[in-house]
Amino acid sequence: MLNDLEVLERLVPVAGRDVVDVGCGGGALVRALAARGARMTGVEISEEQLAAAVRDDDRGGAQYAVGMGQQLPLPDGSVDVVVFMRTLHHVPIEEMGNALGEARRVLRPAGVVYVAEPLAEGDFFTLTSVVEDEREVRAAAQRTLADAAAARLERAEPFEYDARVCLAGVQALRARVVSVDPARAPLFDERADELASLFARLGEPGPRADERCFMVPMRADVLTPAPAVSAT
Repeated sequence: MLNDLEVLERLVPVAGRDVVDVGCGGGALVRALAARGARMTGVEISEEQLAAAVRDDDRGGAQYAVGMGQQLPLPDGSVDVVVFMRTLHHVPIEEMGNALGEARRVLRPAGVVYVAEPLAEGDFFTLTSVVEDEREVRAAAQRTLADAAAARLERAEPFEYDARVCLAGVQALRARVVSVDPARAPLFDERADELASLFARLGEPGPRADERCFMVPMRADVLTPAPAVSAT
């Protein structure tokens, strides 16, 4: 079984490269890749969303910037790797193609865009759909990747894997779901009993007390700059 970080490392080397994590959240991936020798930049949509990442950086040397996938706060041709780790489907559907275009813009000629997206299936999807059904946005993300040529990117064969998510109780589930979008908090609290029931029934027991573990079907894509088309 592979986790998200192991798959990324298998498909895209990061040591010694300039890497941007689009939608970095609390900065866990930024810190992990910095520890592996990457020069990291984390991007989030607001100072509030960046606060935890900045707080926990612990002099790791990463840079952080406010911005969106469809409008990256980076110069042209300035990075080697652009990472969308479970974040492309959070870009508005009408902007997903622009987000890939922005990734292409900031990429160096030998660079790589790495996109890991959860699929709309499995117990964890059933559980989190009680708060927000992401079936449409996840399908749109896959359509955007299939049309990567529109952003002047070439798509390699996708790599599918199951990621294991273990959560120590319903409050840990709430923290995970709400951290992506704070606006989800009222709906989560309104449906807390239903979520608690599903949490206890789905997945499987984890090694710690009150912990449940869920398989999350994932698809990882590696996109590279398409060769320039010469004028005839």
